[in-house]
Amino acid sequence: MDDASGRPREWDAGSYHGLAQPHQQWGAQILDRLPLRGDETVLDLGCGTGRVTAQLLERLGPDGRALGIDGSAQMVEEAARRLGDDPRASFEQQDLVELAVAPPADAAVSSATFHWIADHDRLFARVRGALVEGAPFVAQCGGRGNVAHVVRAIEEVSAREPYAPSFAGWPGPWNYAEPEETTARLERAGFAVERCWLEPSPQYPEPLREFLRTVSLGSHLQRLPDALHDGFVDAVAEAMEPDPVHDYVRLNIVARAV
Repeated sequence: MDDASGRPREWDAGSYHGLAQPHQQWGAQILDRLPLRGDETVLDLGCGTGRVTAQLLERLGPDGRALGIDGSAQMVEEAARRLGDDPRASFEQQDLVELAVAPPADAAVSSATFHWIADHDRLFARVRGALVEGAPFVAQCGGRGNVAHVVRAIEEVSAREPYAPSFAGWPGPWNYAEPEETTARLERAGFAVERCWLEPSPQYPEPLREFLRTVSLGSHLQRLPDALHDGFVDAVAEAMEPDPVHDYVRLNIVARAV
C-alpha cells in the first residue's frame, strides 16, 4: 500500500492484522463479484497480511494460484508467514505503480488499497499490463467523501502547534476518487467497465486509538517526531467525539481487460 506522496508506506503488519476487521467484510464483498472457474492465477493487489488472499484461496481449486503483491515489506512477510504453507499462494513486494507480472494473470482483485496511491492513471495502466485479455478486475477502495469525519478531525489537529510544521505543504496521504473519473481512467488504461459506484460503509473500529495509530494515521505519524505520536493520536480521537465514526465510503470497481 502506498501513500499519496507516491512512496510505498511501511506498515505495522502484526497490529494491522488484528485491527482491520472491516477489511475482511469488504474482501468478501469483492470476491462475491469475481467470476472464477477455480484454476486461474489471480493477483491480490495490496494484499496486506493476506486476509483477502486467504478468502481467494477458498475459491480456487488445486490448479489455481494466488499472487499477493504489496508495497510494504512487513505486510508481505506477515502474509507469507500466515499462508506460506499453501503451495498455491505466493507473495511479492512491489510498488503497484511499477507493477510487473510475467506471465500475465487471469484475474485481479484489490481491497482498501488504491486510495493510498496518487497516480491512478499509471496504476490502472500497470494493472492492465499484468492481465490477459478478458481478465476480470474487481476492486474496492476509499472513494470521494471517504472517512470525512476522520479527515476533518485530522485537519483540525494538524493545524495546531506543535504539529503544524510537520504537515506544512503536504497534500495528505489519500486519493479519494469519484466513479466518473475512475471509469474514464480505467477505460483509457484498457478496461471495459461494467460498473463503478460509491457505497457507504460506516464503521466503529475498536480500540479506536490503536486503529487510528495503525491504520488511519500511519502516514501522518511518519511525518512527526516520535515524541509527538501519542499526543497526536489522542488529539484526533478527542476531536472525533462525541460520535467517533469512521464514515467509510467505498469506491467499487467491476471491470474486464480488453
